[in-house]
Amino acid sequence: MATPKQITFSYREIAELLARDAGVKEGLWGVFVRFGLGAANVGASGDDLKPAAIIPVIEIGIQEFESANNLTIDAGGLRPRKIVTKKLAKR
Repeated sequence: MATPKQITFSYREIAELLARDAGVKEGLWGVFVRFGLGAANVGASGDDLKPAAIIPVIEIGIQEFESANNLTIDAGGLRPRKIVTKKLAKR
């Protein structure tokens, strides 16, 4: 059986990746998460139900911040994304 793999990123790494992808070139940008709220009755059986909150992640993105913190990056300091091209073989 294959070993499960995970790749994790810090908030700043996520902000940097998203800012690059969005073409943001200036300002302080950081991660935001928008949550939803739902409810259901859940339990081990139909005789053991309890009201429960369900909080899904609706959106993950970046937003501009007024001051730097552990969620932000300075988009002005981002290096441009490298573009990789393949050389086509001559026919």
